[in-house]
Amino acid sequence: VCVPAARKQEIIKITEQLIEAINNGDFDAYTRICDPGLTSFEPEALGNLVEGMDFHKFYFENRRSKNNKPGHTTRRNPHGHRSGEDAAGGADSRRTQCGDSAGRPRSSQWEETRVWHRRDGKWLNVHFHCAGAPR
Repeated sequence: VCVPAARKQEIIKITEQLIEAINNGDFDAYTRICDPGLTSFEPEALGNLVEGMDFHKFYFENRRSKNNKPGHTTRRNPHGHRSGEDAAGGADSRRTQCGDSAGRPRSSQWEETRVWHRRDGKWLNVHFHCAGAPR
């Protein structure tokens, strides 16, 4: 049986895997971690609720040219919150450093809250809210 701290670490670890998929532009890995009906509020959606994966797929396909390297991401104060056996939340501040289209260094930061649901022993991101400037 996992102790509560270990259970919270599960959420932090799966969130790290999700961010790695985003940073690497790996949409297949992203879809394995997210529920197909994922909902979100994020700056790019201009205040609208996003449902499903098509919106996110567009950004994976168009976010950078194949010659650009992924940015460096730092998570600050990651927290995992368990709510029973099959529900959890996570929150953190995330900063990404990368080069823009002209090769100049650029940093961006935003705050995220994610809701997770465990199905068949696997955690899936079912909703997130991101606050900050569009990436």
